[in-house]
Amino acid sequence: MKKTLYDYEEVIKKLPLKNKYTKYELLIVDFLVDEKDNIEIYYAPHNEYINHKAKIFIIGITPGFQQMSTAISTARKGFEVGDDIETIQYKCKVLGRFSGSLRKNIISMLDGIELNKALDIESCNELFSDKDYLLHTVSLIPYSVFVKKQNYTGHTPKLIKSEFLMKYVYENFINELRQLENHDEVILIPLGRAVEEILLKLAEGNVINENQILKNFPHPSGANVNRLVQFEENKSEMIGFIKSKFN
Repeated sequence: MKKTLYDYEEVIKKLPLKNKYTKYELLIVDFLVDEKDNIEIYYAPHNEYINHKAKIFIIGITPGFQQMSTAISTARKGFEVGDDIETIQYKCKVLGRFSGSLRKNIISMLDGIELNKALDIESCNELFSDKDYLLHTVSLIPYSVFVKKQNYTGHTPKLIKSEFLMKYVYENFINELRQLENHDEVILIPLGRAVEEILLKLAEGNVINENQILKNFPHPSGANVNRLVQFEENKSEMIGFIKSKFN
């Protein structure tokens, strides 16, 4: 069963009020969801609010530590001012989803493939503000995953070959997708090849439709040194896919 803020309210309330936390403060037993060998999974609260009417579904692998810290800080502040849990879950989603440079890079690439024009908005920046009813963001694994205390990237171990991690995909991601009103029509945008590989596997099993998947969208991390080259190589094909979905 998926862990939520209801399970971690008291633990979060014990934290000091801060904008950012350290790994020393958050990668603790109280937030540990699961572990195997050198893989540890920790709770993060930004994948709990679901936008049922979304048209665009952006999919990452797992919340990185920055997202985890932002979401837990948001929750801590919410509890401090007496917000109810559903309000806090929404705030965690808004502030935590692909926060930092990731969001900036995603917006730039989405505008580059003319998704903004297809949605009749000025910039895809609006998907993260007043037009967020068009967007749902999610991670294949809803919690933060670390390998030797470093952000898990989907490659070591390879996600698709890890039974330990794939169980979270099957138990959580598929269920969340099916809660969207038009889950068989929503555009699926996987961030990077590791996520795309999982979506293609799900398509083979008829869990999703392959023609929903935007292919060859690079991972937006600044650590992906080939991001801009990959983007330019596949840009025209991605623009064609977006146009085909809105004609």
